[in-house]
Amino acid sequence: MIPPSESHLLLFNLATDADDPILGFTSEWINRLADHYTRIDVITMRAGRLAVAPNVCVASVGKERGLSEAARALNFYRLLSARLRSRRYVACFAHMMPLFAVLGAPLLQAARVPITLWYTHRQITPLLRGALAVSRRVVTAVPDSFPIPSAKTRPLGHGIDTDYFSPADPAEASGGLHNIVQVARLMPIKHQATLLRAVAALPDARAVFVGDVLSDQPDTYRRELEMLAADLGIAERVVFAGQQPRAGVLGWYRRAAVAVNLSPPGLFDKAALEGMAAGVPTVVSNPAFDPLLGDHVDQLRSAGPDDHDGLSQRLRDLLDLPPEDRAALATDLRARVIAQHSLDRLIPRLVGVLNGGAPETGSP
Repeated sequence: MIPPSESHLLLFNLATDADDPILGFTSEWINRLADHYTRIDVITMRAGRLAVAPNVCVASVGKERGLSEAARALNFYRLLSARLRSRRYVACFAHMMPLFAVLGAPLLQAARVPITLWYTHRQITPLLRGALAVSRRVVTAVPDSFPIPSAKTRPLGHGIDTDYFSPADPAEASGGLHNIVQVARLMPIKHQATLLRAVAALPDARAVFVGDVLSDQPDTYRRELEMLAADLGIAERVVFAGQQPRAGVLGWYRRAAVAVNLSPPGLFDKAALEGMAAGVPTVVSNPAFDPLLGDHVDQLRSAGPDDHDGLSQRLRDLLDLPPEDRAALATDLRARVIAQHSLDRLIPRLVGVLNGGAPETGSP
């Protein structure tokens, strides 16, 4: 057993920026992990506003400064070498960073620092296979959220901050009963067009898209969605809210009557769980949500991400529920997210894996 005075954790992160609309949550993960270690050293691809605990040190390889890939690689090895010379780490946690796991593996193996990779995406690449090979463990949200079958995989839940993503006061929620909110990047795999077609049959609802195209991509897809909304005659009932900080996302959830997540199998989106935690009945299309939904599956899961008729009917049924029934459904969904996917539940399980043990038994 490593003494507490030596409980140092090395952490690889894609973005350490409390204001990042997609990855800002990792700052809270780091802070929760900091309660379990004397020190955490973070090597991040890019950094922004830092909001981390006093025992956390963050160093960036420089993507936010526009450094080239070669320069970032050199910085990575410089930073990693310096840290391995000065400290002994109980583990290395690579959060969505198969690249750093593979690059750092020779030095980490020489220093006898085991790697644990967190990965939740359906894309399989040679880099991911390499990261799997060099990792002692892979942690992910649910069994289906890591795309390569492996005995190394441990599903731990998604780690939703359910204290932050919490329901609105009744007075705050009363003004947005018919907002149908989808939080996702604007891209075809998220199937925003399905929601537009579903809302076309719901004259008392409007579609709200929280998210935007990737910053380095053309806005072609957003313009296609705008044209589709116009063709369907619902342009005045569609809101493109753009990319939002975490507070903006929560605000839209709290003004929503229903949330929608249309990611296909292999993409177990945390956005759907955040909506449920915020007290919003959420319709999904991915069967991986079935264990969480339980006896609400028929009510809340559509046949697939292109099933606009089925989605429209489920939305209609939810909007027509008596307020007390919809509130009871929302309360039950939130309780299920807390039990299976809360950050409070994830962190001790993750620490157990990082420190070489096994997480508590039971489904995530």
